[in-house]
Amino acid sequence: MWQNLPLFPEQASTLAPRVDALFYFLVAVSLFFGLLIAFLIVYFAVKYRRRPGRERAGTFEENLPLEIFWTAVPLGISMVMFFWGALVYFDYSEPPVGALNIALVGRQWMWKIQHQEGQREIDELHVPVGRPVKLTMTSEDVIHSFFIPAFRIKMDVLPGRYTTTWFQATKAGEYQLFCAEYCGTQHSGMLGRIVVLEPADYQRWLGGGAGGLTMAEAGQNLFQRLGCVTCHRADGTGQGPSLVGLFGRQVKLQGGKSVVADEGYIRESIIDPRAKIVAGYQPVMPLFKGLVSEEGILQLIAYIKSLGQEERTVGK
Repeated sequence: MWQNLPLFPEQASTLAPRVDALFYFLVAVSLFFGLLIAFLIVYFAVKYRRRPGRERAGTFEENLPLEIFWTAVPLGISMVMFFWGALVYFDYSEPPVGALNIALVGRQWMWKIQHQEGQREIDELHVPVGRPVKLTMTSEDVIHSFFIPAFRIKMDVLPGRYTTTWFQATKAGEYQLFCAEYCGTQHSGMLGRIVVLEPADYQRWLGGGAGGLTMAEAGQNLFQRLGCVTCHRADGTGQGPSLVGLFGRQVKLQGGKSVVADEGYIRESIIDPRAKIVAGYQPVMPLFKGLVSEEGILQLIAYIKSLGQEERTVGK
């Protein structure tokens, strides 16, 4: 019955039932106390109204147990809401290990998507059912917001930085994708669809692509075309640090600080390499701001992620 009501979109992800359960609990608590307070207001207004022979209100002694009760009960309910919401939030914010990685770039007024295998899509996203999918997202212009009502996920897509979200679809089918942040005159037309396929159908879809380069291979080509390979040698003998095994590692900077080499750090190092200079190296790397698109940066990151420690051994 509820599926036919617009306020209750279909549940099509592992997160959706948990979000809905929390939502229903919050609504139920709000309705209960709202109706209770409204009833008590009317009841006390009638019971203690001014009447002939009773022009002055009586005096009442304090009731400590009652005061403790009406303080402890709301506090307990609030703590249930807090910890329940925090548990859902933390589970939602941390993608599972082994999730399918997909890159997304928002721009006025479309969604541009790159799969690690090389397939590209615009305003469509094909994913397999039953497998976690992690999205690494950024914007080329203004703030957008990636919103799939059936999956109960919404995440802002910001210019100049990366945000991530994840979901695991539970039903094959097509689901609507919206931009939930006003982003310009054609904001209402920034629509798309999520196509959830059975695993075998998804593999056939991947195999039916144009047979182009994977994101890592495209990143490697861009890496060489920009001349990065001249300084960032695998054996560490170049003017810049080796990128082999870099991703996810602690990097020591000039001044004694350290930073984790995640997507944001790598992006900043490409756009503005002088922002965080690696200890032991000089700030000789040129700025690539405006020379590499957001899609190209994501390809470079995919290539750096693909560099394993075994390449360092080969290079020595």
